[in-house]
Amino acid sequence: MVNKTLTTFFLTMMIALQAPGLKAQTDQEFSPYFKPNVLIFSDVNSTITKDGSSKAFEITRAYLGFEYFFTKNISSRINLDVADPGVGKLQMTAYVKFAYLEYKTDKFSTHFGMIATEQYKLQEKVWGYRYIYKSFQDAYNMGPSADLGADVEYSPFKFLSVDFSVLNGEGYKRIQSDSTFKTTFGLTLKPFNGFILRGYYDMMDHKYNQQTLAIFAGYTFKNFRAGVEYNNQKDNGMLNHTNYSGVSLYSALVIGKKFSVFGRYDNLKSEVISGETLPWNYNKDGQLFMAGFDYSPTKGIKIAPNFQGWSPRDKSMPFASKIGLHFEIRF
Repeated sequence: MVNKTLTTFFLTMMIALQAPGLKAQTDQEFSPYFKPNVLIFSDVNSTITKDGSSKAFEITRAYLGFEYFFTKNISSRINLDVADPGVGKLQMTAYVKFAYLEYKTDKFSTHFGMIATEQYKLQEKVWGYRYIYKSFQDAYNMGPSADLGADVEYSPFKFLSVDFSVLNGEGYKRIQSDSTFKTTFGLTLKPFNGFILRGYYDMMDHKYNQQTLAIFAGYTFKNFRAGVEYNNQKDNGMLNHTNYSGVSLYSALVIGKKFSVFGRYDNLKSEVISGETLPWNYNKDGQLFMAGFDYSPTKGIKIAPNFQGWSPRDKSMPFASKIGLHFEIRF
């Protein structure tokens, strides 16, 4: 449950830290400063199937936090993530999403603590509509967006960067001490302006080694961007033969300064475990179809009317259509 005292402290700090005297200086002499941040995702939606319809108002996420910059190269960040836990009778609960120390230069960076993982950070950035729908690996539980551990990223050239991390592997909602760690390795190439290629691999060493492989290609040209990714995970949850994979394709076109239109397609498939007749994740396999537009009336606010269609792999289940109006508030 959300700790009221901690929440009040965060809100009080954010209001106080917006004082003009605490802004970063651009002079040669550096002065330490705070940078508060708030991010809210909310929506109203209606889901329609042949069996009926349902409507809902939701606040799916609220981030409360701030960064402190000790020097030009050293900073720290802490964020609370207030969201629906998805279990039990709790409506909302809070987790420490980020709590880390960062050292960063032009070519090198490292983080230690509860850090943002590199698993699908780039894909999420190119997709660009996290407040509407998670990126593929996040949506289908191939890995957490934050975890306890350490990472390093090195970019010896403008067209090449490599990243490596050792993580607890449990994510930010479950922190436990054990001998199982997740080791990750990523390689990102930018062969020419606007084009990005990335390969990613991770492994959790256990009786059955969970392994994730992801390949991503993205392209940005003026007001247009697009991405395509292939994701494969072996022994999900470190259980034998719980393998699944899928592709995600998405694109967006910015029209003027305030509008953009977007579309997306996902296809998720799981494999059949030996001795079984149906894929292990059969009830959750399927195809996602999405289209909509994003409108920003002013800096910090986004509004997105959109359509989402889900076609289950299990043909005995109905096609689900969802019409939603999503909001992002950032300051």
